[in-house]
Parts: sequence; C-alpha cells; structure tokens
Amino acid sequence: MSGHSKWSTIKHKKAATDAKRGKAFTKLIKEITVSARDGGGDPTANPRLRTAVANAKSVNMPNDNIERAIKKGTGELPGVTYDEISYEGYGMGGVAVMVDVLTDNKNRTVAEIRSIFTKAGGSVGENGCVSWMFDKKGLITVLAEAVEEDELMEIVLDAGADDINMSDGIYEIKTPTGKLELVRDAITAKNLKIESAEISMIPQSTVKLDEGDAKKMLKLMDALDDQDDVQKVYANFDIPDDIMEKLDI
Repeated sequence: MSGHSKWSTIKHKKAATDAKRGKAFTKLIKEITVSARDGGGDPTANPRLRTAVANAKSVNMPNDNIERAIKKGTGELPGVTYDEISYEGYGMGGVAVMVDVLTDNKNRTVAEIRSIFTKAGGSVGENGCVSWMFDKKGLITVLAEAVEEDELMEIVLDAGADDINMSDGIYEIKTPTGKLELVRDAITAKNLKIESAEISMIPQSTVKLDEGDAKKMLKLMDALDDQDDVQKVYANFDIPDDIMEKLDI
C-alpha cells in the first residue's frame, strides 16, 4: 500500500518491551517537558502537550511523573534544557531515514548518530536530502481485533481522517495534522482503545527490501531507536510479508 512503512508495525511490537524497561517513559517525559516549555503548561491550550500527556497516560505513566515533567518545562522545577534536532540519511538500498532527537549535548548526539549509521552501512546526509520524500500527517493506530474495519472507517472519515489501512493486525489512520485530535476523540468516544496517536512523517512511496537488506535495515532502525536522545525514527522501507515471516517479526 502506498505510503505504508513496515517500521510502524514493528514499532508497535517493540512498544511493550520499551514500556517495560522504561525507555518509553524517558522519551515521553522529554516530549512533555519540551512541549510545556514551548507552548505552556496548560494541556487545554497546548495541543502538542495534550497529545504528549495522552500518550503518556496510554502507557500508564503516573500522574506525578507527568506533572513534574510539565513543571520542568515551564521552569517551576529545575530541569535540563533540550534542543530539538532532526537528522536525515540513507539506509540499505537507498532507503530514506529521518531521525528526531531531543538532546542536551548536540556534539555528543551527532557523533553517536553518525556512528550508528556508519556501523550499519548507512550514511548521514545534508538537511533536506530526504525530508521531501515524507508528508507530515497525524497517525493513529488501533488494534484490528478491537473493531470492524467498516465501523472504524465510518468513525474516522466522518471526523476528518484522510485514509485508513490495515496491516499485520493494526489499523493505521492518517489525518491532516490539524485533525489529529478530532479523529482521536471520535475514536475514544466510541470506547475504542488507541494504541498511539502522534504527528508523524509518512513516506510518499516505499522501497522494497530483500531479506539481506531487510536484516541490515532493521538493525540500523533498532540502533537508532535505542539511542538515548532519539525520540522518533521514520523510514520509507517496506519488507514483503514472506520475508517478515522469515525474520520472525
């Protein structure tokens, strides 16, 4: 399907493990802090913070953690100052990769990101080298077992979604960035559980990988995703289902 990247499916399967080891909490706390810093500490008046708080609650982050992160962002509590930076590069077979980071040490982060790309056989490019291959969209995921496709399609399209696709047991709902919250609220109003809701970079087209390149590409994505300063990783690769099965993903 056009614009679908297998990474979003794989990320969902990684999410449970990340939550257990606290990595999801760390990334969400950073996002909450920066959202509060840039847009104020009131979620009702700050859409980015509202989304970050909703995502934190979806992985059962305690309210005390959320409140502390907000107060660090607004300056009510002392905290680290983070810079938002995006890196662009290439993986196997010319796959486009985008990496969003929040860091308190730019020099350390860029060195580590370059090292990860190089060790995996990829390369970091100039700003703008691959971003044109992606569209900024809202992206919501819902487990397919939770609802019939026709029912979900009616809910999300009426609320302003652009598209809905299903792959590997997960519905992906794409929305204009300004409609993300409206669509999310329409889904939750029907008592349906949302797995994730975020502003994402959706590839305009994908690069299909063979088994060898798929292994290398996943190793690169995992290494980037596990780097402490990395918040989000996007890529436009696709892995055929038969290879996914061989890789036991």
